[in-house]
Amino acid sequence: MGLLLKIFIPLLGVALAFYFYSAPENFSEEMLRGKRVIVTGASSGIGEQMAYHLARMEAHLLLTARTEAKLQKVVKRCLELGAASARYVSGSMEDTAFPEVVVKEAENSWGGLDMLILNHIGYTYFSYFNGDVGHVRKLLEINFLSYVSMTVAALPLLKESEGSIVVVSSMAGKAGGPFTAPYSATKFALDGFFSSLRQEFIIDKVNVSITLCVLGYIDTENAVRAVSHAIRGTPAPKEECALEIIKSGALRQRELHYPAREVASLLLLQAIAPNFLDSLIRSNYKVENIRR
Repeated sequence: MGLLLKIFIPLLGVALAFYFYSAPENFSEEMLRGKRVIVTGASSGIGEQMAYHLARMEAHLLLTARTEAKLQKVVKRCLELGAASARYVSGSMEDTAFPEVVVKEAENSWGGLDMLILNHIGYTYFSYFNGDVGHVRKLLEINFLSYVSMTVAALPLLKESEGSIVVVSSMAGKAGGPFTAPYSATKFALDGFFSSLRQEFIIDKVNVSITLCVLGYIDTENAVRAVSHAIRGTPAPKEECALEIIKSGALRQRELHYPAREVASLLLLQAIAPNFLDSLIRSNYKVENIRR
């Protein structure tokens, strides 16, 4: 009986989690009309697609990324698609002062903020961990600490509007896989920090939602270029992924799993058969194509 309970309870928990995270809710594009939204990492990939979806929904947009020329093109396209307003601030999240600059721009432009979408990531390699602690430290600054800094800077505005924080993470932040040790560490850190912060918000009756987006393999240019030679499987479309992220934030969901069935299956295996999950993950890689 004890063994059965050890298996059944995690299984039930994950099944219920899958139900609540994926249960259909009444999303309407009206929810985003006129909303003031910051999107980081918005010059390409999922961030760019989120900007276009939000523009069609007539939101006010403030976009950030490193490359000004790319941001200018995205902002132009957002205005063409019907954004209530669109502007950008270019800069690097390695600059510890940059998050405050971004939020101050939102405050000066709109007088407030309704949604903060944290999506940016720093460059990392896809290979065996090479012992470079400096790289791990730098990646933590960009992928984790700047998320914290952005949240701290934006929180007074979000408390006032009773807004939302959307954190774009990865299955690599739920289950460790090979060849992504520095990246995976930063994503696990996001889960720990924002899950703890959510608890504090509930205790203090702070009506700001936190949505953690747990993503699988998505067909962004950077992801495909980095891992397509070594991963078996087909990436999910970034356009649909971007829309699901926006929906989950608007609906104030606790977590988004995308692609839903794939991510939920992996989380189920993690709960009931972690060693089997590890072997399954390893079998998904063409190890012979990984350079040391």
